Amino acid sequence: MEKDILENLEESRVMTTEENEEDSSFYALRPKTLSEYIGQSKIKERLAITIEAAKIRHEPLDHVLLAGPPGLGKTTLANVIANEMGFQIHTTSGPVIEKQGDLAAILTNLERGDVLFIDEIHRLSRVVEEVLYSAMEDFSLDIMIGKGPSARSIRIDLNRFTLIGATTRSGLLTSPLRNRFGIQLELNYYETEELENIIKRSASILEIGIDEKATKMAAMRSRGTPRVANRLLKRIRDFATVNRHEKIEESDALQALKTLEIDDHGLDSMDRKILKTIIKHYRGGPAGVKAIAAAVGVEPDTISEVYEPYLIQKGFLTRGSRGRQVTENAYQLLDIEYDVNEVNKLF
Repeated sequence: MEKDILENLEESRVMTTEENEEDSSFYALRPKTLSEYIGQSKIKERLAITIEAAKIRHEPLDHVLLAGPPGLGKTTLANVIANEMGFQIHTTSGPVIEKQGDLAAILTNLERGDVLFIDEIHRLSRVVEEVLYSAMEDFSLDIMIGKGPSARSIRIDLNRFTLIGATTRSGLLTSPLRNRFGIQLELNYYETEELENIIKRSASILEIGIDEKATKMAAMRSRGTPRVANRLLKRIRDFATVNRHEKIEESDALQALKTLEIDDHGLDSMDRKILKTIIKHYRGGPAGVKAIAAAVGVEPDTISEVYEPYLIQKGFLTRGSRGRQVTENAYQLLDIEYDVNEVNKLF
């Protein structure tokens, strides 16, 4: 019967190295090694030491937790770690692993030293998460077979592996899961100069030149995020192609950014819509994220994970126990009069 269980795990496995559509479009632009990876210098220094020590000891790397807003390079860094260690990476995500059997199927197919990358690890169900505890600590699985009085548990030994978890909402991770990651890294927004270097590198890979003014303009409006920088570069390249320019010029960048409605702060139309909604519908806030999401027509998770972190970082929004509130800076940005007396009525 135990043989049948293991065969079923093989047949039902959900592990895959295939990437989603958005990630695959940027695959060629991704760095493969730490030396190619631009930005996050402190994280790179820590990883370089840890990876080198693990290789000297001929051991798999300790489990790694990568946290930070979307687009900062968590998936890229996971692939870099696997490349630096010289092992295969297997990619999945929290919502995909619905049952204990799904996780067991993934783990039993890992070879020694392999890297398992779980994106959105905060979205693992509690039942699946509990199975992961023993896998991370003891490299074993305890699986229940049967039901009722005849139910029994079998233990399956696993090859030693490295789990890399990525999350945009580290506060949603349970303490038992978080504590099992020996390496915990928080990725930060990128500086303009770092984004300029990323844009230049990507332009080189795409085999198109770009002048300094266009590079700086794109970098300053990339929300401190490499993914956005690469996306903007591709759209600006479209304008350069249509304009028959041999390399991307400042005029191409201006046209593209105007068409995309991205302002000098990197805010797009949805960012401004969120701020306007809080001001006009809720007198500047506080307002709950679900109410805001319903008003602007997007999912609450999209607000809290994609738009909100950057608005807070730029000083246009604050978040407290009572909800979200815009700042005086947001009023100035939108050219709306800031009435201190009206705001004070809310407190």
